[in-house]
Amino acid sequence: MTDATVTSSAPVAASTPSRSAFADIWKQFRAHKGGVAGLVVFTFIVLAVYVGPYIHRVAPNQINIRDKNQWPSLAHPFGTDNLGKDMLAQVLAGGRISLAVGITAMLLALFLGTLVGVLSGYFRRLDGPLMRLTDLFLALPLLPLLLVILLLFRDTLRSAFGPETGIFILIVVVIGITSWMHTARIVRGDVLAVKSQEFVLAAKSSGMREYRIVLKHILPNVLSSIMVSATLGIASAIITESSLSFLGLGFPSDFPTWGRLLFDGANFLQLTPSRVLWPGLAISLTVLSVNYMGDAIRDALDPRAVKR
Repeated sequence: MTDATVTSSAPVAASTPSRSAFADIWKQFRAHKGGVAGLVVFTFIVLAVYVGPYIHRVAPNQINIRDKNQWPSLAHPFGTDNLGKDMLAQVLAGGRISLAVGITAMLLALFLGTLVGVLSGYFRRLDGPLMRLTDLFLALPLLPLLLVILLLFRDTLRSAFGPETGIFILIVVVIGITSWMHTARIVRGDVLAVKSQEFVLAAKSSGMREYRIVLKHILPNVLSSIMVSATLGIASAIITESSLSFLGLGFPSDFPTWGRLLFDGANFLQLTPSRVLWPGLAISLTVLSVNYMGDAIRDALDPRAVKR
């Protein structure tokens, strides 16, 4: 056999690139039917509340007494309230506020929970004090605490930043600082498991600084738990904001949110039940879709669930 024959018969290296980690995660996510349905519903809600006002060009605070307490019709698909305001326009406007509160409060709670969890899990001397602080916050009755904080600082922030911005800042901060504890516990447990791995011990023996170990090796390996906590945090923040608004301690009546619309429509439940139906349905679908997305993300990021 000649050299040319040997050369021609030599195996050719595979030129197809290996699948990326994102492709594997997306494949596992698509295998979760509830997660896909949740993503579709949540995307539809986000598009509706942000793009809908450009299609349904009715101001949410436009008053028309002659059209008050109407049932759903072509002119007003969700009906009207006792002042003749269009309910569809108010639900769309309220969705923007509720989603903004949920996402912003989630980011604050996620930052605090991740910070406490990483510090507690990685630095042994900080574990005891930080976990006792976490237990203290978990032991507090959150709803009475939220009500007290709102009553104490509501007028101050409203006078400093305006009625809408002040209440927005107050509610976001209050929800954020009372929602980080579960994230901290989850992240701490993952950090304790990751820091005993060989690659972390090798990084320590090589003289790598502590903050670089945390940023380069610890955080990427606890990212799955952080992302799951993020999805669940959005749902929790939306429910908390809706509860506060339903109790009349949230945004003012001329600044609609889904919870505020429920509060305003409770007295007209027998006259026009659709006033409560639509914002309640929006809250339920949003929270349910986000929870299903969280379950799908958890399964997709779990290495044991990846089918090779």
